Amino acid sequence: MTQAAALTTLLHRYSLGVKHLVEPGPDAVQLQQMVAAALRAPDHAELVPFRLVVVQGEARQRLAELFATHAQNKGKDAEGVAIERERALRAPVTVAVLARIDLGHPVVPAHEQWMCVGGAVTNFLNAAHTLGFAGKMLSGDKARAPHLIQAFCEPGETLVGWMVLGTPTREPRSDGRKDSTQALRFW
Repeated sequence: MTQAAALTTLLHRYSLGVKHLVEPGPDAVQLQQMVAAALRAPDHAELVPFRLVVVQGEARQRLAELFATHAQNKGKDAEGVAIERERALRAPVTVAVLARIDLGHPVVPAHEQWMCVGGAVTNFLNAAHTLGFAGKMLSGDKARAPHLIQAFCEPGETLVGWMVLGTPTREPRSDGRKDSTQALRFW
């Protein structure tokens, strides 16, 4: 891929939520390519402060029940619980993002490890886009729910959220694009 093509790909990447994602989702080979891209995030060579867990197939039903339990615990009515259950089932592939931040690391401070987690998510989603898929990172209060943390995390891990992936049902809207002059200043 030329530099111009790579830049065009990045400039046209967009996030789409579950209501705009359909089958097919990425297959095992494509998921491995996305993980390879995630592993290229800045990591100080020996440190990989994240773990990714693919939720697909029958595991989607388990995730749907966990989301429904969360909605019930939040006091949502039957319709709200059904919406949360459907949300978990809608995306063809869901990937849980878990962080393993070593607060006592002798070389890499915690904030740099968190930047690596963010870079991994970005690289993963950019690779998905390059392969013709769309997706989005979701977090919120579900990522702090004890039963979801217990379901996904090993000791010492933090549940960051979930990436949802699939084939986009629409092109991105041209409105709402951020103006780069607002994010860039010269000192």
